[in-house]
Amino acid sequence: MTPVNLFDLPREQVSDRYEILRHGGGGAPTTITGGAVRFDHPAAYRLVTLLPKVITVEASNSPELESIQSTLRLMAVEAQELRPGGEVVVTRLADILVIQAIRSWMAQDPAAQTGWLGALQDKQIARALALVHRDLSHAWTVESLAHEVAMSRSAFTARFTSLVGEPVMHYVARWRMNVALAWLKADNVPLAEVAGRLGYESEAAFRRTFKRMIGLSPGAVRRRAATSSGSNW
Repeated sequence: MTPVNLFDLPREQVSDRYEILRHGGGGAPTTITGGAVRFDHPAAYRLVTLLPKVITVEASNSPELESIQSTLRLMAVEAQELRPGGEVVVTRLADILVIQAIRSWMAQDPAAQTGWLGALQDKQIARALALVHRDLSHAWTVESLAHEVAMSRSAFTARFTSLVGEPVMHYVARWRMNVALAWLKADNVPLAEVAGRLGYESEAAFRRTFKRMIGLSPGAVRRRAATSSGSNW
């Protein structure tokens, strides 16, 4: 087929968020499902930088193939009929489809077995990461995290740094600041409350750490977010 600009194709508007495009004819039909997924969670900041530009799920050797095909079939049915609640179903299925594709890549690509993604597949280090992510206000220390995952302090420190690529407490502080960044861009929560949610006893201490790790003050982040709504920065 001769390539054409996506936005030059005639389209059937199904709803405000979904449309059907058709091109060509005369041969065996091929159906393509397209969409966009936005990653807003702080964990995504790191994940997106590690993903390849294209994830290909091979039909011959992917353990995720059957579940991916089932998800796609259900998406197609919902998109064609758009019964009550159909848009919500398709949106949630799109989230699931992305997770399935990433899982397939992680299982097949050696690049996903090392670094931060490799750490997520290490039973003890993954548990430590989950504890930090779930309880931001807890006064975590290297000792307390090592105890939680039943490792000695030295062994835990060495394995965490090797897999994650940075020391334990540096990761804890950076994770908190990434969460704070998301909050500051999305909500008008007082800084004192943000600091308290993240376990800081004073707003001043939070401000200093935030500026050191993010490169901007909390106030500057909010002003920039207010003037560049919808952009990715």
